[in-house]
Formats: sequence, C-alpha cells, structure tokens
Amino acid sequence: MHLGSLYAAVAGYLDARAHRGRWLLRIEDLDRPREVAGSAAGMLRTLQDFGFEWDGEVTRQSERAELYAAALQKLQADGLTFECSCSRLQLEDESRYPGTCRAQTRLAGISTAIRLRVEPDRMQFRDRIQGAYRQDVSAAVGDVILRRRDLIYAYLLAVVVDDAAQGVTHVVRGADLLDNTPRQIYLQRCLKLATPEYAHVPVLTEPDDTKLAKSRRSVGLHRGTALLQLLAAFSRLGLAPPDSLARGTIATAWEWGVAHWDIQRVPKRLNVRLKA
Repeated sequence: MHLGSLYAAVAGYLDARAHRGRWLLRIEDLDRPREVAGSAAGMLRTLQDFGFEWDGEVTRQSERAELYAAALQKLQADGLTFECSCSRLQLEDESRYPGTCRAQTRLAGISTAIRLRVEPDRMQFRDRIQGAYRQDVSAAVGDVILRRRDLIYAYLLAVVVDDAAQGVTHVVRGADLLDNTPRQIYLQRCLKLATPEYAHVPVLTEPDDTKLAKSRRSVGLHRGTALLQLLAAFSRLGLAPPDSLARGTIATAWEWGVAHWDIQRVPKRLNVRLKA
C-alpha cells in the first residue's frame, strides 16, 4: 500500500462508518502468477497499523472461482458470450475490440478468451461525488473479456459477482475506475443483479499528473507516522482536522473523522496533485 491506496481506503471507511454500515475487505488476487509473495499479508498489517477494522472475514477472489464459473455459465446459456482467439498483439492498434470473433467458429487447437456480447446502449448513473456520468460501452470498448485465454477470470466479472454475493450497497473507490463502472452496470443488468451506489474519489497524482508511484517519491506508509498520514488523508478528502488530533491517538482521529464526514466536501475532480 502507498499514500494513494490509503486515501481511497480512508474515504470508503469513513463513508461506511458514518452511515453505520459494514466495511468489507476483499483481496482481489485473481492474477496469481503476478502476485508478489507476502503482499496481501503486508497490506493487512498496514491496515491494522492505521486502525482499520473490517467486518467479517477477509474475502479472497482466488478462492471464489466456482461463483465466477456459475455466473459465466448463466451468461453462456443466455447466448450473451462468445469465444475469442484474438491475441493482445493482434489488437494492439485497436482503440476498442472490433468484434473480430463475434461470428467466427472457434479454431481447433487455439486457446480462446470468453467475451461478453456488448450491444449499443448508453449506461448512465449518478456518482455521489463526480455527478452524472454516461458511457456507451459498445462504442467505448466493445465486447469485454470475462475470462482470459489463460483461464483467469477478468476483474469485471469477479467484482460484479462479488459485490452482489456480499450484498454491497455502496462502493467508494478511486476515480481511475470511473470509466469501468458503466461496464460493471451493463454486466449487472445481464446477470439481473442489483446496482450499488458509486462514489469515486479523486486519484492522487504526481505534480506532473502522472500516477502516484512509490518509486518517484516517499509515499510509503509507516507505523511510526500513521497518525499524521491518516490526518493528511482526512485533509485531502475535504475535512479540516484540528491540530489537537495530531497529539492524540489513531482511535481518536477515526472518531473525529467519522463524526465530521461529509462526502459533499470531497473535491469533485478526477485527480488531486501532490505538491512537488
């Protein structure tokens, strides 16, 4: 975890606790070959150092393949999917999936991904922070992947299935996922699942607007400075923590943050620059 991930987690935690809701912790570890050993355990320790308390057991997507398979089978039974043998190299010059394999028969001996048939239809919703947002998923990205050629389920399918299975009613996350939300809503409708309410906080960026990276500045999270970093996250979310909180405890800081949380104070921008 780094400062940007702390910032998004704080927003979700404050919003849940201020509304007497449950805050769920999910490890999205679908891509096991790329997972760094011990990274999930390290993130849990960091969250504990910062005083986060999640409700229920930690959910791990790597252990939920049966749920994703069942959802995929339903979509296949409804005729909403097709197999695609296109490689990334073949599609690297395309701005959206052009529908190459929509009407083609699967070629023997070639591994395939499974894509959702996305028809022209404008998805729109009102974000609790960013306001009205709309996207024609077909025009923006085309037929989206649900399961990759290496048999790994796509984040899109997993997160939609998990949100429904866990009874998620509100999602608070970074604005880098704002344009992914209409795709999730489209898939929710295909699966006849409820749509949560969404809120996308601005993404913290470098002074040149590039994505925040630990390799470029000291943005690591440390137990010794946890209280100060937590208060800094409060400030970037539109709160004005008093100086006295810095002389208190993390528990006291959270109590103050929950009591003063107002999502309308969060900056209505897609990103917030850190000072050089």
